[in-house]
Amino acid sequence: MALSKLDSLYMAVVAEHSKYPHHQGKIADVEQINLNNPTCGDVISLSVKFDSDNKVEDIAFVNSGCTISTASASMMTDVVLGKSKEEILELAEVFSEMVQGQENAKQDELGDAAFLAGVAKFPQRIKCATLPWNALKKAIEE
Repeated sequence: MALSKLDSLYMAVVAEHSKYPHHQGKIADVEQINLNNPTCGDVISLSVKFDSDNKVEDIAFVNSGCTISTASASMMTDVVLGKSKEEILELAEVFSEMVQGQENAKQDELGDAAFLAGVAKFPQRIKCATLPWNALKKAIEE
């Protein structure tokens, strides 16, 4: 069966973010949040710098993971720059629901991360997609 144009676009965007991830690296003088997905071996180290208004001033990650985990981290870092902690927690919830197959009117606010909605068809990959978002939630909680 031939891939639909949307499936092809999805695969191209995910592949691009995985091959050339945005905001990769570490931020000096910022605590690293480390999380791993023991079921597949994905590991992420996330550093987030908040400004005086509690908005993301800078964000970076280092990971060792699958295509979906890497792409999700890259997409997430793009969308959360300049956002407040409250906005991020809301987006993280929208993302989590989306990759579990639930619809939400705010999915458009996820930017490229909305392309990961297809992960819902592969339950074993949900943890891969949500790992970076869980690391970011942990950074906010700490």
